Amino acid sequence: MANTQFSLAAFMRLPMQQKLLSIIALSMVAAIAVAGWTWAHTPTFAVLFTNVSERDGGNIIAALQQMNTPFKFSEAGGAILVPQQQVHELRMRLASQGLPKGGLVGFELMETQKLGMSQFIEQINFQRALEGELSRSIQSLAAVQGARVHLAMPKQTGFLRDDQKPSASVVLNIHPGRNLDPNQVAGIAHMVASSVPNLPAANVSVIDQSGNLLSADKGNGRNAGLDATQLKYVQEIEANTVRRIENILAPMVGPGNFRAQVTADIDFSQAEQVAETYKPNSAPDISIRSQQVSEGGGGSPAAAGVPGALSNQPPVPATAPLTAPPAPGTPGAGAPGAPTGATATGAIAAKATTAATAANTAAGRHDATTNYELDKTIRHVRQPVGAIKRLSVAVVINHRKTVAQDGKASYKPLAGKEMAQINDLVKEAMGFSKDRGDSLSVQNSPFATADAEPVEETPLWKNPTLIGWVLEGLKYLIFAGLAAYLFFGVVKPFLRKLMDSASRMPTIAEEAAFAAPGVASYDQKVQAARDLARQEPKAVATVIKEWVGGSPPAGKVQ
Repeated sequence: MANTQFSLAAFMRLPMQQKLLSIIALSMVAAIAVAGWTWAHTPTFAVLFTNVSERDGGNIIAALQQMNTPFKFSEAGGAILVPQQQVHELRMRLASQGLPKGGLVGFELMETQKLGMSQFIEQINFQRALEGELSRSIQSLAAVQGARVHLAMPKQTGFLRDDQKPSASVVLNIHPGRNLDPNQVAGIAHMVASSVPNLPAANVSVIDQSGNLLSADKGNGRNAGLDATQLKYVQEIEANTVRRIENILAPMVGPGNFRAQVTADIDFSQAEQVAETYKPNSAPDISIRSQQVSEGGGGSPAAAGVPGALSNQPPVPATAPLTAPPAPGTPGAGAPGAPTGATATGAIAAKATTAATAANTAAGRHDATTNYELDKTIRHVRQPVGAIKRLSVAVVINHRKTVAQDGKASYKPLAGKEMAQINDLVKEAMGFSKDRGDSLSVQNSPFATADAEPVEETPLWKNPTLIGWVLEGLKYLIFAGLAAYLFFGVVKPFLRKLMDSASRMPTIAEEAAFAAPGVASYDQKVQAARDLARQEPKAVATVIKEWVGGSPPAGKVQ
């Protein structure tokens, strides 16, 4: 407390010029200290979002203000910067709020419909909203950075022959280093087609940012080579075969003592065969399928009877005979069996009728149709796609390692019996087929033991995490060094110098006693002044400067 009072009293005895200089020096030191502290605690800003639309930018800024997060804009104004430590956290929090929307409008556009809007404007807004929603859905894919969807929806008409199907175009902005396989492209096309009524998937065109058509028709010769799905299938077959070989050889020779490679020839051709064959239906296994019999008379009877005029006359009405025919053997009866008179005429007619009936019977029609079953065989064969045509397997086995009693290791080739056993096991593991033309080669050879190269570790001066810590600590270290230099190198020496000058400066009472008359003789005063000037030259010089520059002390003899 005494030192504080002494320092304050000494400071009050300083001249006005030195007081101002002291205040200015302390203010500069304080300003430098505040600037250094602010610089040390100023966060490093990183890019949060770039190339955002004005609407999204306003929504993002409003969200950052609500979260009390500092932000600033880049010099070009195309990016929003936030503290580097909060970039990922802020992106996730803003994504939960649906920001940024990428400048796309969805069905929220339908919420601002105005009264009296025409049907054409309503249709345009609905199409814009549908395009925006589809673009947002496509952007949710991991490989897609941005997407635009354009729909061509023709006006509906009541005439079927004038009806046109809608079409769509999709422009994708894919992340660098990524791509979309045909299944993903087909999925995008089917999603768009399912969202628009009467839109076939074939009418959806998908291109990337380089203008490459991704939705090419598979029937235009694109399948001349293997696509990504087929290549993946081949790789899976080869990997599975290698895995089976490794599982069967690892317990025998040990892991790392063999290598296996498989090449699979896969048939991806598609073929269908339809055959229809017929075999003769022979006895005794004959089978009647159907039978039809048709009988009928002729159109006109055949000519019959005694030739002459009588037979060509129409028949006369029948009349009873006047006399009975004579008994056989009586005169006039004639020879036995010989007709006479009307009786002869009747016999001739009976013969003619019998002959006519026989002729009609002979002229009748008798048709018979018999259908027999046929031995018919229909065979429809479809060859499987992706059948294995041929497998080529190569296996190399390392020599067996043996360790002697002195600790030295030696390698010896495997015996022929062991190699034969390994060859048989590999054949069973790979599913060897001689008819298919598979090939297998198993060799026993020593492996080259290359010296293990030391793993190059990232030097400390290239470690990004360590660099960040060093830079952050360097800021505080520079601030601490600057503050120490200002305090110990500038402020403290300056204050010590002022305090020493003030402590050596005579007080007002001493000045009055020194200048008061009658206290001492003149010679004593002069001697005292000389002694004081010799002992404290600076204090005396200060007093003299004050005398010269201001009014003399009270009681001083002029």
